[in-house]
Amino acid sequence: MKVIGYFRVSTDQQAESGLGMDAQRIACEEYARKSGCHLTEVFKDEGLSGSLSLDKRPGMLAAISSLKKGDILVVAKRDRLGRDPLVLAMIEAAISRKEARIVSAAGEGTDSDDPSSILMRRMIDAFGEYERLVIKARTKAALGAKKIRGERVGHIPFGYRLAQDGLHIEEDELEKDILNQMKELRTNGLSIRDIANEMNQRGAFNRGQAKWNHASVHRVMKMAA
Repeated sequence: MKVIGYFRVSTDQQAESGLGMDAQRIACEEYARKSGCHLTEVFKDEGLSGSLSLDKRPGMLAAISSLKKGDILVVAKRDRLGRDPLVLAMIEAAISRKEARIVSAAGEGTDSDDPSSILMRRMIDAFGEYERLVIKARTKAALGAKKIRGERVGHIPFGYRLAQDGLHIEEDELEKDILNQMKELRTNGLSIRDIANEMNQRGAFNRGQAKWNHASVHRVMKMAA
């Protein structure tokens, strides 16, 4: 039997919140020590959300691939596996097929598979999903409030630029004029591809690349709608 560690952080800030890689390693190493073992291997997913599907988690895929019958995959807490119930179910199924098991260094009902332990795991997973949804809702509300105040929210849409205060956005006259030309061409019945060709013939400015194409025209017009 070997004990394999898996660590995951979704943001740089987690390194300062007790959920960083070092803190997870210490927790997993302590579990292995108490079990009379040591971490044979460790696998990491850095900067990846717990809601990502299994195929987008190279560290987890490698960890599962490394497991053999009777091995243990240890995590500091179950939410390091993921915060989406479907993702968790996929991970557990893949590890079960290997005849290995998952253990949380924090306990969390992973010591056995009796009914009460399984119930505890499901409750912890549900709270993890709830926390993820709450964070998502708060983030959406905060971004919405910033947008209402005219502050920058992510990518600056074509037709706008960052104001001198570095916080708010303001209209860019050149880009607004280009957008108006596109809208007029669209009203006159031109396809998106024809609009791209026409704007290239006019030598219209395109932020980030030399020429307009179907995708770039569609993107800026959709954002401006």
